[in-house]
Amino acid sequence: MTATVGWLVCGLALLILLIAALGVYRLPDALSRQHAATKAATLSLTLFALGTALLAWDWAWTWRLLVLVTILFATLPLASHALGRAAADAGERERGDDR
Repeated sequence: MTATVGWLVCGLALLILLIAALGVYRLPDALSRQHAATKAATLSLTLFALGTALLAWDWAWTWRLLVLVTILFATLPLASHALGRAAADAGERERGDDR
């Protein structure tokens, strides 16, 4: 039972990550693309770690995944803020349809 739930949670994480990739491709400016990437990455990596913990069902792996998610929660917002500041300082505005 936990293996099935684990695979479903991992599949949901994959779906969220694919939607985020589409958002990164389709959104017009750097700040919007960064928002789509960081918010969805945090959610999908957390769900993927939860699904992996359910699949492994071992306390050693669960603690490692918990440490990983804690580090991600601490570093992803900081990286997102730094990228947003760099884009704003560089004068990044809306991109045209030059793709």
